[in-house]
Amino acid sequence: MTTTAEPRRQRRDAAENRAGILAAARRALAADPHASIDEIARAAGLSRRALYGHFDDRGALVRELVRSGAQRFNAVAARIDETDARLALARLAAELWREAAHVRLAAALALDEAHLEETAAALAPLRRTVAAIVRSGQEAETLRADITAPALARLIEETARMVVTRADPSSAVGGIAVRAVLSMAGLSWQDVDALMRAHPALLSTSASEREEPRS
Repeated sequence: MTTTAEPRRQRRDAAENRAGILAAARRALAADPHASIDEIARAAGLSRRALYGHFDDRGALVRELVRSGAQRFNAVAARIDETDARLALARLAAELWREAAHVRLAAALALDEAHLEETAAALAPLRRTVAAIVRSGQEAETLRADITAPALARLIEETARMVVTRADPSSAVGGIAVRAVLSMAGLSWQDVDALMRAHPALLSTSASEREEPRS
């Protein structure tokens, strides 16, 4: 039992140390996308050598952050099942806003030319979801059709990314993300207001608050 327990404890400690490094890296890179490996190590309370015991280099660390962040974003996209494209986009924007700290980091990393390709690949499921919503909305004539579906999907992505990287995620202005996305999708501000009034749970912050009232 002793010989089995020791390796398990070491693996657990290693996993906790790795998680601590990733958490420190998220904080450091959210503040400065170009933070050095030394700055990240200091944020984690480790030496550079100790950090290299878990990651080969800064690139490996960033790739892991992109991968883990993308999993959260893709999980959000997988939960969107509304048939109305307008409501689907609104819920997607609102849910991503709730992941604001992680979204901000991923967006900052995506702006780094060295990681554009891997970020795009990691977020492929989310991007497919946006594209599918846009296509369905154009077919139903509820979203603007003066722009091709791929181009509109990309504009919506860029609009959402701009909002989450420019606004304070701790503020109570999550509606900005929803409004910006729906406006880019072709809705008037009056239509956006009506949608948000009909679905107040879009901007709630807890699971219980997000439950739609039953008729």
